[in-house]
Amino acid sequence: MTGKAFKQSELDFFHREGYLRVTGGHSKARLNPIKESILRELARLGIWAGGKSVGRSVNELLPFQQIAKLASVVKIADLDEALNTPEIRGAIVGLTGMTPQVGQGSQLLLSLPRQGRWSSSNLNWHVDIASKPGDEIPGIQAFYLIDDVAQHAGATLALARSHRLEGEVARMLRGALKTPTDLEAVLSTSNTEVVEMSGRAGDVFLMDMRVLHTPSINASKNIRMMATTRFNLRAAG
Repeated sequence: MTGKAFKQSELDFFHREGYLRVTGGHSKARLNPIKESILRELARLGIWAGGKSVGRSVNELLPFQQIAKLASVVKIADLDEALNTPEIRGAIVGLTGMTPQVGQGSQLLLSLPRQGRWSSSNLNWHVDIASKPGDEIPGIQAFYLIDDVAQHAGATLALARSHRLEGEVARMLRGALKTPTDLEAVLSTSNTEVVEMSGRAGDVFLMDMRVLHTPSINASKNIRMMATTRFNLRAAG
């Protein structure tokens, strides 16, 4: 598989920060049918129609429970084929020099509007693959913006450079993230910072799967429409 040619500055940024934003990784022409299918499914399921919530069962769930519930009930045909394109796989090859292998396919990341006041505290920070900082990159997670996602509108959050931490600093950071705390002070001590995967429809964030990340609260008036694919990596050739 041929890899995308990135500038050296982009490669350095990815390996240092643990993520890279690919602006316009997908065209709106590719994503619009997915967006319309999501809206039709939400209306069919009695969750959202005409620009407002029409059901209480999902709306009353806690924000992160709501995301999981919507992912389990809203099904879009050929979602993986539409998102997991040769261009996306080529970008992963270009960043890592390794061949991406899709495991469970692509998954929608949806959240309804007005989940509550936006906060960076009490979130579900985690990694999907346990690996040491010195190991090879075990996988890449792609996050696709199906529609525009504004700041504080439910975008996935990542902790830049958290994949490079080890020892006591890593333990301190993980412990602090599990409790209500002064997040800014913790981030300063560990030399990490919160990256909000907001942007325009078509943008794609490629993230080292060792990076700590979390869902966030959608405090906006719009549905958050994203999707994700996890790619395991193996040596090319």
